[in-house]
Amino acid sequence: MTEEFRALKENDTWELVPRPTNQPIIRCMWLFRHKFHADGTLQRYKARLVVNGKSQTVGVDYDETFSPVVKPTTIRTVLSLAISRSWPIHQLDVKNAFLHGDLHETVYMHQPPGFVDRSTPHHVCHLRKSLYGLKQAPRTWYHRFATYITNNGFRSSICDNSLFVYQHGKQTAYLLLYVDDIILTASDSKLLKHIISTLSREFAMSDLGVLHHFLGISVTRNNQGLFLSQSQYARDILHRANMSSCNACSTPVDTSSKLSATAGSPLPDGTLYRSLAGALQYLTFTRPDISYAVQQVCLFMHAPRDSHFHFMKRILRYLKGTLDYGIHITPSRSHHLIAYSDADWGGCPDSRRSTSGYCVYLGDNLVSWSSKRQHTISRSSAEAEYRGVANAVAETSWLRNLLLELHVPVTKAFVIYCDNVSAVYLSGNPVQHQRTKHVKIDIHFVREKVRVGHIRVLHVPAAYQYADIFTKGLPRPLFESFRTSLSVCMAPAPTAGDY
Repeated sequence: MTEEFRALKENDTWELVPRPTNQPIIRCMWLFRHKFHADGTLQRYKARLVVNGKSQTVGVDYDETFSPVVKPTTIRTVLSLAISRSWPIHQLDVKNAFLHGDLHETVYMHQPPGFVDRSTPHHVCHLRKSLYGLKQAPRTWYHRFATYITNNGFRSSICDNSLFVYQHGKQTAYLLLYVDDIILTASDSKLLKHIISTLSREFAMSDLGVLHHFLGISVTRNNQGLFLSQSQYARDILHRANMSSCNACSTPVDTSSKLSATAGSPLPDGTLYRSLAGALQYLTFTRPDISYAVQQVCLFMHAPRDSHFHFMKRILRYLKGTLDYGIHITPSRSHHLIAYSDADWGGCPDSRRSTSGYCVYLGDNLVSWSSKRQHTISRSSAEAEYRGVANAVAETSWLRNLLLELHVPVTKAFVIYCDNVSAVYLSGNPVQHQRTKHVKIDIHFVREKVRVGHIRVLHVPAAYQYADIFTKGLPRPLFESFRTSLSVCMAPAPTAGDY
């Protein structure tokens, strides 16, 4: 607590002033937590002063609160490019990040408990810098960091505002910002060290060395590439569900399961269900093989039933048998975009809406995937599949623009594979006739992309349609085959020379 309070004073976070009579005074408190290493062992104890942002009033002591964070797809894309080019990858941590943000609103706070100034015990703190807990704290920190780094040669990406790109001659660097955690990679070690030195002069920052643990994700680098795993996080989920000793199963979903909103009895308390569903959502960062199953349980978080909880338990039993699995990113010579799109027509037993899914590869590496229920009812399987293709086209078009900002232009048309012949035909045939006029105009932008040569929609046999894993339950042999194709595997065995 003393160390944290000293840092706040050195940062000139506030000034003590007489208590105003016409302004709200927000309270603060000390929060204590444990910081852990990647293997789950205790790293250190931490005390943090946090204000009660719930007592803030919009328009009085805060206005805008939105702050961007880097997208998972952007992280995987940058890591794929860095590994393919053998670039060094470091992780940085900003100490007391939110304290660096300058406040533009007038905010008053009570003096910290246990550290009340004896000479002026009735004074309050007039905040100059932001503090943890303030509603605008993430926004002010992002604005301060973005302003500084763009003044030092970086450019903020339009596709992802938390990605910053440096380009000067043959020197290139990418910086990814997620609140106070930073991934930095550069074309050479000298440039990387220069950027770290520049940032350290402005912010209290720690260079944690080679990327190894980021946002709860364990990162292992070897001669075969990068292996991303959340095995410790998966163990924590099982422990939270009291299923650490459960029996494992081979797939997260059986081939006949279709969840209904009315099947089974309502759960007396859905708190645990919602907590586990949210945790599983974050686990899909490195486990695309459970995306469809997690998407299904998340549909019923507002009113979970016992049948939904049984469905969730199967996911947990599957995780029990695959705790050490993760996603593997390998060096790739190609930077072409290839996507697979599929849809399960009318799969929802209640609304008859379809579930569409896609996965996108950058060269040999899986960088993006999705499993999502469509917003409207499709009147034919062709419409459902065509709508799924439209979602994949939108994602790949965004990735194409992202790669352009990363100075990796895509020169060839990217390919989207679909196993529905009618949807493939619709993407290239501009003729409207009786069988397709019910299809909404908003998804016909696929035809425009095909016409200008940005994409090609091709047919693929169902046995090679990897996106099937995002739309339905599959038999074990097919599921395991597709899981391997998604680069989901156990950690590669270490070999001599790994680093």
